[in-house]
Amino acid sequence: MSAVVSLVDVLRDPRVWRGSADSAALATETSGHALLDAVLPGQGWPGRAVSEILFQLDGIGELDLILPVLARFTQADKAVVLVAPPYLPYPLAWAAKGVNLRHLHLIDASGRDALWAAEQCLRSGACAAVVCWPLKADDRALRRLQVAAETGHALGFAFRPSATAQNPSPAATRVQLAACESETSVRVIKCRGGRVPAHTLPFRSLRCA
Repeated sequence: MSAVVSLVDVLRDPRVWRGSADSAALATETSGHALLDAVLPGQGWPGRAVSEILFQLDGIGELDLILPVLARFTQADKAVVLVAPPYLPYPLAWAAKGVNLRHLHLIDASGRDALWAAEQCLRSGACAAVVCWPLKADDRALRRLQVAAETGHALGFAFRPSATAQNPSPAATRVQLAACESETSVRVIKCRGGRVPAHTLPFRSLRCA
Protein backbone atom coordinates (compact mmCIF):
# COMPACT_ATOMS: atom_id res chain seq x y z
CA MET A 1 0.00 0.00 0.00
CA SER A 2 1.49 3.30 -1.05
CA ALA A 3 1.32 6.22 1.36
CA VAL A 4 -0.54 9.33 0.25
CA VAL A 5 0.88 12.59 1.60
CA SER A 6 -1.15 15.77 1.24
CA LEU A 7 0.38 19.13 0.39
CA VAL A 8 -0.77 20.42 3.77
CA ASP A 9 1.22 17.70 5.54
CA VAL A 10 4.30 18.56 3.52
CA LEU A 11 4.06 22.26 4.32
CA ARG A 12 3.72 21.50 8.02
CA ASP A 13 7.11 19.80 8.00
CA PRO A 14 9.61 22.24 9.63
CA ARG A 15 12.31 21.03 7.25
CA VAL A 16 10.47 22.55 4.27
CA TRP A 17 11.62 26.05 3.38
CA ARG A 18 8.81 28.39 2.35
CA GLY A 19 10.47 30.64 -0.18
CA SER A 20 9.69 34.32 -0.54
CA ALA A 21 10.48 36.69 -3.33
CA ASP A 22 10.86 39.47 -0.77
CA SER A 23 14.31 38.92 0.72
CA ALA A 24 13.87 41.97 2.95
CA ALA A 25 11.20 40.04 4.86
CA LEU A 26 13.71 37.39 5.93
CA ALA A 27 14.61 37.42 9.63
CA THR A 28 18.31 38.20 9.79
CA GLU A 29 21.04 39.38 12.13
CA THR A 30 23.58 41.83 10.76
CA SER A 31 27.00 40.24 10.46
CA GLY A 32 28.68 43.46 11.55
CA HIS A 33 30.53 43.61 8.22
CA ALA A 34 29.00 46.15 5.85
CA LEU A 35 30.29 44.60 2.62
CA LEU A 36 29.14 41.12 3.58
CA ASP A 37 25.72 42.34 4.67
CA ALA A 38 25.34 44.09 1.33
CA VAL A 39 25.43 40.78 -0.58
CA LEU A 40 23.44 38.62 1.86
CA PRO A 41 19.63 38.42 1.53
CA GLY A 42 18.07 40.50 4.28
CA GLN A 43 21.45 42.16 4.89
CA GLY A 44 22.75 39.69 7.44
CA TRP A 45 23.08 36.13 8.72
CA PRO A 46 19.77 34.27 8.38
CA GLY A 47 17.93 33.86 11.68
CA ARG A 48 16.73 30.46 12.86
CA ALA A 49 19.19 28.78 10.51
CA VAL A 50 22.65 27.29 10.19
CA SER A 51 25.31 29.15 8.24
CA GLU A 52 28.45 27.33 7.15
CA ILE A 53 31.89 28.93 7.19
CA LEU A 54 34.18 26.95 4.88
CA PHE A 55 37.91 27.58 5.13
CA GLN A 56 41.24 26.19 3.90
CA LEU A 57 43.53 26.85 6.84
CA ASP A 58 43.12 27.64 10.51
CA GLY A 59 43.63 31.26 11.49
CA ILE A 60 42.86 32.99 8.18
CA GLY A 61 40.11 35.08 9.78
CA GLU A 62 37.28 32.59 9.95
CA LEU A 63 36.24 33.60 13.47
CA ASP A 64 36.34 37.31 12.57
CA LEU A 65 33.33 36.72 10.32
CA ILE A 66 31.07 35.86 13.27
CA LEU A 67 32.64 37.65 16.26
CA PRO A 68 30.62 40.86 15.77
CA VAL A 69 27.28 39.07 16.08
CA LEU A 70 28.53 36.94 18.98
CA ALA A 71 29.70 40.09 20.77
CA ARG A 72 26.34 41.77 20.19
CA PHE A 73 24.43 38.78 21.59
CA THR A 74 26.56 38.42 24.71
CA GLN A 75 26.44 42.16 25.39
CA ALA A 76 22.65 41.82 25.36
CA ASP A 77 22.93 39.05 28.01
CA LYS A 78 22.14 36.31 25.49
CA ALA A 79 23.87 32.94 25.63
CA VAL A 80 26.43 31.90 23.01
CA VAL A 81 27.76 28.34 23.04
CA LEU A 82 30.96 26.98 21.48
CA VAL A 83 30.76 23.23 20.94
CA ALA A 84 34.10 21.40 20.74
CA PRO A 85 36.28 24.17 19.29
CA PRO A 86 39.56 22.82 17.83
CA TYR A 87 41.58 25.20 20.01
CA LEU A 88 41.01 26.51 23.51
CA PRO A 89 39.60 30.05 23.19
CA TYR A 90 41.83 32.77 24.63
CA PRO A 91 39.57 34.81 26.93
CA LEU A 92 41.44 38.12 26.64
CA ALA A 93 41.30 38.01 22.83
CA TRP A 94 37.56 37.31 22.84
CA ALA A 95 36.94 40.06 25.38
CA ALA A 96 38.96 42.47 23.24
CA LYS A 97 36.51 41.75 20.41
CA GLY A 98 33.63 42.82 22.63
CA VAL A 99 32.44 39.39 23.75
CA ASN A 100 30.95 39.36 27.26
CA LEU A 101 32.58 36.22 28.67
CA ARG A 102 29.84 35.80 31.29
CA HIS A 103 27.50 34.70 28.50
CA LEU A 104 29.99 32.64 26.50
CA HIS A 105 29.80 28.90 27.21
CA LEU A 106 32.15 26.11 26.14
CA ILE A 107 31.21 22.44 25.67
CA ASP A 108 34.02 19.88 25.49
CA ALA A 109 32.90 16.92 23.38
CA SER A 110 33.97 14.92 20.35
CA GLY A 111 32.52 13.03 17.41
CA ARG A 112 28.84 12.20 17.59
CA ASP A 113 28.63 13.62 21.11
CA ALA A 114 29.63 17.05 19.79
CA LEU A 115 26.95 16.89 17.08
CA TRP A 116 24.36 15.83 19.65
CA ALA A 117 25.36 18.68 21.98
CA ALA A 118 25.18 21.25 19.18
CA GLU A 119 21.75 19.99 18.14
CA GLN A 120 20.40 20.12 21.69
CA CYS A 121 21.72 23.65 22.26
CA LEU A 122 20.19 24.88 19.01
CA ARG A 123 16.87 23.23 19.80
CA SER A 124 16.70 24.38 23.44
CA GLY A 125 15.50 27.93 22.81
CA ALA A 126 17.97 29.10 25.47
CA CYS A 127 20.85 29.97 23.12
CA ALA A 128 21.07 32.94 20.78
CA ALA A 129 23.91 31.36 18.80
CA VAL A 130 25.69 28.01 18.69
CA VAL A 131 29.08 27.60 17.05
CA CYS A 132 30.35 24.14 16.12
CA TRP A 133 33.03 22.41 14.04
CA PRO A 134 31.34 19.32 12.47
CA LEU A 135 34.31 18.39 10.28
CA LYS A 136 33.02 14.94 9.28
CA ALA A 137 29.26 15.44 9.52
CA ASP A 138 27.04 13.80 6.91
CA ASP A 139 24.02 15.36 5.25
CA ARG A 140 21.62 13.83 7.78
CA ALA A 141 23.53 15.31 10.73
CA LEU A 142 23.67 18.75 9.11
CA ARG A 143 19.96 18.62 8.35
CA ARG A 144 19.23 17.85 12.00
CA LEU A 145 21.24 20.92 12.99
CA GLN A 146 19.29 23.05 10.53
CA VAL A 147 15.93 21.81 11.85
CA ALA A 148 17.11 22.32 15.44
CA ALA A 149 18.05 25.94 14.68
CA GLU A 150 14.61 26.56 13.21
CA THR A 151 12.93 24.97 16.22
CA GLY A 152 15.00 26.86 18.81
CA HIS A 153 15.02 30.19 16.94
CA ALA A 154 18.81 30.23 17.13
CA LEU A 155 21.69 31.13 14.85
CA GLY A 156 23.96 28.20 14.09
CA PHE A 157 27.48 28.54 12.71
CA ALA A 158 29.25 25.44 11.41
CA PHE A 159 32.94 25.63 10.51
CA ARG A 160 33.87 23.01 7.93
CA PRO A 161 36.77 22.26 5.55
CA SER A 162 36.75 24.16 2.28
CA ALA A 163 36.74 20.87 0.35
CA THR A 164 33.12 20.28 1.40
CA ALA A 165 32.02 23.20 -0.79
CA GLN A 166 31.51 20.75 -3.66
CA ASN A 167 28.93 18.80 -1.66
CA PRO A 168 25.30 19.91 -1.28
CA SER A 169 24.29 21.17 2.16
CA PRO A 170 21.00 21.97 3.95
CA ALA A 171 22.59 25.09 5.49
CA ALA A 172 20.79 28.33 4.67
CA THR A 173 24.02 30.20 3.91
CA ARG A 174 27.48 29.01 2.94
CA VAL A 175 30.47 31.34 2.94
CA GLN A 176 33.91 30.24 1.79
CA LEU A 177 37.21 31.81 2.83
CA ALA A 178 40.30 31.41 0.68
CA ALA A 179 43.84 32.53 1.48
CA CYS A 180 46.23 33.62 -1.26
CA GLU A 181 49.64 34.85 -0.13
CA SER A 182 48.92 37.67 2.35
CA GLU A 183 45.25 38.18 1.43
CA THR A 184 42.03 36.40 2.31
CA SER A 185 38.91 36.53 0.18
CA VAL A 186 35.30 35.72 1.06
CA ARG A 187 32.87 34.17 -1.39
CA VAL A 188 29.18 33.50 -0.77
CA ILE A 189 28.41 30.16 -2.43
CA LYS A 190 24.85 29.74 -1.14
CA CYS A 191 22.30 32.18 0.27
CA ARG A 192 18.72 31.09 0.81
CA GLY A 193 16.25 33.66 -0.43
CA GLY A 194 18.55 35.43 -2.87
CA ARG A 195 20.99 35.04 -5.72
CA VAL A 196 24.57 34.03 -5.12
CA PRO A 197 26.77 37.06 -5.84
CA ALA A 198 29.16 36.58 -8.73
CA HIS A 199 32.09 38.37 -7.11
CA THR A 200 34.26 37.64 -4.11
CA LEU A 201 34.91 40.06 -1.28
CA PRO A 202 38.44 41.02 -0.22
CA PHE A 203 38.35 40.07 3.44
CA ARG A 204 40.81 42.78 4.48
CA SER A 205 38.28 45.31 3.15
CA LEU A 206 35.51 44.10 5.42
CA ARG A 207 34.82 46.64 8.10
CA CYS A 208 32.58 46.34 11.13
CA ALA A 209 29.42 48.37 10.65
